[in-house]
Amino acid sequence: MTETNHSAHQSDPANRARLRWRSRRGLLENDIILTRFLDAHETELTDDEVDAFTRLLDLSDNALMDLVLARKEPEGDVDLPHVHALLQRLRQA
Repeated sequence: MTETNHSAHQSDPANRARLRWRSRRGLLENDIILTRFLDAHETELTDDEVDAFTRLLDLSDNALMDLVLARKEPEGDVDLPHVHALLQRLRQA
């Protein structure tokens, strides 16, 4: 991504707050993993990574946990290269 795209998400405090709010999940394990990931990496996320993160947040808690724990791999709308890349980062966090 170019620096312009990288800064688009970072320059909008409302978007950053919305992403962090959506990271709070009903399943405590998801909540902890996502919140810690954002604590460590939020300021460096590219727009592609934000898109991938948002797509993952659209999943149910159980589906998200299965992906994060590598019990399943992305399918359908989330079976995209940038989602796979972000999942790798989440799994290492």
